[in-house]
Amino acid sequence: MRLTRKRLCSFLIGLYCLFSFYAAYHVFFGSSRRVPAATPRGIRRTAIRARESRGRAEKSAFGSEEWNPWEGDEKHEQEHRAKTGFQILNKSTKEKTNNSVQIWGKAAIGLYLWEHIFEGLLDPTDVTAQWREGKSIVGKTHFSFITGPSVIPGYFSVDVNNVVLVLNGRTKAKTFYATQWLLYAQNLVQTQQLQHLAVVLLGNEQCDNGWIMKFLKRNGGMVELLFITYDSPWVNDVDIFQWPLGVATYRNFPVVEASWSMVHDERPYLCNFLGTVYENSSREALMDILKQDGYEKLCWVSAREQWQPQETNESLKNYQDALLRSDLTLCPAGVNTECYRIYEACSYGSVPVVEDVMTEGQCGNASTHHSAPLRLLKSMGAPFIFLKNWNELPAILEKEKTVVLQEKIQRRKLLLQWYQHFKTELKMKFANILDSSFLMNKG
Repeated sequence: MRLTRKRLCSFLIGLYCLFSFYAAYHVFFGSSRRVPAATPRGIRRTAIRARESRGRAEKSAFGSEEWNPWEGDEKHEQEHRAKTGFQILNKSTKEKTNNSVQIWGKAAIGLYLWEHIFEGLLDPTDVTAQWREGKSIVGKTHFSFITGPSVIPGYFSVDVNNVVLVLNGRTKAKTFYATQWLLYAQNLVQTQQLQHLAVVLLGNEQCDNGWIMKFLKRNGGMVELLFITYDSPWVNDVDIFQWPLGVATYRNFPVVEASWSMVHDERPYLCNFLGTVYENSSREALMDILKQDGYEKLCWVSAREQWQPQETNESLKNYQDALLRSDLTLCPAGVNTECYRIYEACSYGSVPVVEDVMTEGQCGNASTHHSAPLRLLKSMGAPFIFLKNWNELPAILEKEKTVVLQEKIQRRKLLLQWYQHFKTELKMKFANILDSSFLMNKG
């Protein structure tokens, strides 16, 4: 009996050892077939692989890493333009920054500001494009510029805090259109979509600009700064500044790059005048004087009786050739003393001969503004020939006959350098005024 119990215990012990060996085998050797427990490192690796897989799928779907998120909108807009002949661009909304200023060019004078003074480029270069834009940096300020028929109130995103609005206020029709823009901007300021607003205004030639006064901040409006053309009596260099008329960008007058031949070549004409001769104006007197003593043969003269707002390619080329091939450009006063011709002559190194008289209207007069007319140009030392009466012209032309080429070359260099300096100074002054008024005042 005792032997039987001994055998039974040995059997049970053997069975237990056999089971233990079996269990140990599965624990240590059978684990390679099991899924390992997830560790933090394993989770991260799995997530990375998943993102990489999604990234490859997205890249394949979009075609490249430079996928344009607005491609669908642009395609739709292009189709809409093809159907209606009109394009509304919906630009991407970017984070607003306090050191950025956007210029909305809704008058041709805006192109003079951007392309001639800022020397900025526009994309596309096609002047008939529905939407054109450009970027430039002056100091620490980032400027952007938008223009074109598609720049319409409410049809583009406002993605900056600070805006300069360029408007035309020459006629009642233009002021009505400009007022709509100001009301739109006023709403943006009131709804805190804009913080600061300035206006560059192509003013009325007789300085009749009272319609904009109610929009000035001093009168409870939202326009903090006003840059205005012509010799407005409002100019105080505090919140209202004089701005140059510039070249006729509305007639596609280009940015002119000075060349060696422009400076050094002999020019076949003493002077030029291509323009409209208004009845009972000083221009009639000018034409009479040019006919005396054969001056008309020594100058490039092409007069017309009626003003033409648009240039043809041929007429623009003739005009540019006249500037390039004449030593002097005659600049008689029109409705205002300041005219595009002055700046266009500077572009080609042809010295402006300016009729220095005040025109009718509400512009500053000589009794109260001793430097008027053309205060801005005179204050910056314009190297022009000023005369009070065209009867002084014969003496000027006779003297011009005696000027040798070397003297003319130096005079052209002086004029071209002055004009470049003039534009650079305006750019820096413009940027500094905005900086001190807008960017240093974050409120």
